[in-house]
Amino acid sequence: MPVRPEEAGPRDLFGPGSVNCGGCGMGLSLKLALEVLGPRTILTIPACCAAVSVGAFPVSAVGVSVLLHAFETTGATIAGVRAALDVLGVAGVEVVGWAGDGGTYDIGLQALSGAAERNDDVLYVCYDNEAYMNTGVQRSSATPPGAWTSTTPLGKPLEQPKKDLLAIVAAHHVPYAASLSAAFPEDFRAKFRAARAVRGFRFLLVHSPCPPGWRADAKDTVRLGRLAVTSGVFPLVEVRHGRRWRITVEPTFSGLDEYLDLQGRFAHLTNEQRARIRAGIELQWEELRARVEARPRAEERSGAGQATPSVRPQVPSSP
Repeated sequence: MPVRPEEAGPRDLFGPGSVNCGGCGMGLSLKLALEVLGPRTILTIPACCAAVSVGAFPVSAVGVSVLLHAFETTGATIAGVRAALDVLGVAGVEVVGWAGDGGTYDIGLQALSGAAERNDDVLYVCYDNEAYMNTGVQRSSATPPGAWTSTTPLGKPLEQPKKDLLAIVAAHHVPYAASLSAAFPEDFRAKFRAARAVRGFRFLLVHSPCPPGWRADAKDTVRLGRLAVTSGVFPLVEVRHGRRWRITVEPTFSGLDEYLDLQGRFAHLTNEQRARIRAGIELQWEELRARVEARPRAEERSGAGQATPSVRPQVPSSP
């Protein structure tokens, strides 16, 4: 049976009762995230797998408050909840948007950009399983080239590169943004702690293997997560103030074929298509290292030190 919030232990805020698929990368990530976030958290969740998996009122698989909302409104919803807490004078509560890639890369991009541009004091988490998994595995702009989906069937492969969402968010010069994977739990927890320590808009992009949508075995979720990082497919980085890029886990650039072979959505790839994927990874890393190296050169030219954090002003409480 699902657990009621008051029954969850202090470090078990994601208890039994979830209806996630076996091996769900999102569920594993949410469990780890709640260990860091703690009970004084409000989760807002748009239409996505997470909205179903946490359970229906009055019972829930999570031990924190949850607000479900429209697909495209995560950025607006967390901004509104934050503003309401400020007006009421409620302090010490973390407001977290927990949205999938469809509701972030695509449908919710405008609201995300608005909250980032205003530097609202909220944490936006996108769990990226690289398609609209909750509605039939349709492609999103997070879907990697060559992957099968129900809207990129065999014979009509997706050619466009995956949207560089982290760079888009960083271009808003938000205080903190990072990419992370539950397959690297220490890096994962460290980035959630870093995000909690900063005021203003924070963004975390979580790699989230999806066994049904990826046509993979549920037992391989963590293995896929590790291979995505070690092969260079999914870089683990953090960005402060939009300019200071840092790689937190260096890949070995090995294991790409194993990563692809474990997923039925790539079973149709030819050697030529695999070579194009490898070339895309190399280009991605050239661009990433250029961003990392650009920071010290720019600071040396300008004589600037660390950027001053941009802090969202407190809204005064109502009299």
